[in-house]
Amino acid sequence: MDFDVNMYRMTSIRRDAPWPATLLTARLVLRPVEPADVPAISRTWTDPAVRRYLGGPVAAAEVARREEKCPGAPNVFGVVRSSDATVLGMVEIKPVGDTHSEHNATGHTEVGYTLLPECWGRGYGREAVSAATAWALENISPAPPVVIAVTQEANKESCRLLEAIGMTLVAQFVAWDASQLMYSVDRVALRSDVGSGV
Repeated sequence: MDFDVNMYRMTSIRRDAPWPATLLTARLVLRPVEPADVPAISRTWTDPAVRRYLGGPVAAAEVARREEKCPGAPNVFGVVRSSDATVLGMVEIKPVGDTHSEHNATGHTEVGYTLLPECWGRGYGREAVSAATAWALENISPAPPVVIAVTQEANKESCRLLEAIGMTLVAQFVAWDASQLMYSVDRVALRSDVGSGV
């Protein structure tokens, strides 16, 4: 799902959630987006491969708006490789509003993620999404603590990523002219052993 700074004004994000937050994994640092991260993150909005299942590249005016708003935005993590400080993409945690209300997801917390193509296939996505989801389950998600993710059914790599971290399929629906899958995970099912090589 895409970054939308207005989503962070919704009440299901706890006001006392610890932000800014920095999360460390075996190979990554997840931290608030910094101004120097914007060129790499901006590529996740314009790269046709990244945007293949997200409605295509974002229009220039919207990219400019996002570039201005994303540094320091609450609950939006820049994903940085520890070994060389390369920005690989971002993971965001947001409340679920009316977008998925017909699927009983309103009131839950959603994880969204985009990584640059040059880092795909190395387990970075699993590592980052698992860490951010664990943080959300501990700090943000309302009772019962559940985090969801939505991806196009055609995006098999994203489906595998979500299943690898312990998410299970809970709904299928058509939105944005494509079949979508909604996954869900709670604290018990979340796999935290998804680092390098898994």
